[in-house]
Amino acid sequence: MSEAWHSVIEESSFPEEGKLAVKVGGWHVLLARTDDGFHAVNDRCTHQASLLSGGRIRRGAVMCPLHGARFELATGRCLGSAYRDLRVFPVRLESGMIEVAVPDAPPGMDELPVGI
Repeated sequence: MSEAWHSVIEESSFPEEGKLAVKVGGWHVLLARTDDGFHAVNDRCTHQASLLSGGRIRRGAVMCPLHGARFELATGRCLGSAYRDLRVFPVRLESGMIEVAVPDAPPGMDELPVGI
């Protein structure tokens, strides 16, 4: 499956709280800034399909606001639970713009958040 790069936001305009929920190429993406840079993951908890963008980001992980599952933003790995890992999308900075690469194919039902 091929991927395409999409410009999302200027780095200087990135929100102070360190996260941004965006729709990129049909995918719901949580873009986050941590101490080690920018990361992009599918904005969908693998447990109950809720949006992760409403969750808190601490120590490089996002916590699901629905039930507290934690996912490492750099790798998508689920921390301390047996849930599936998150899909991670490549991120790059290009001429001051944050870009995210998502698959050309739209997300399947198992990758869309509930209620979307």
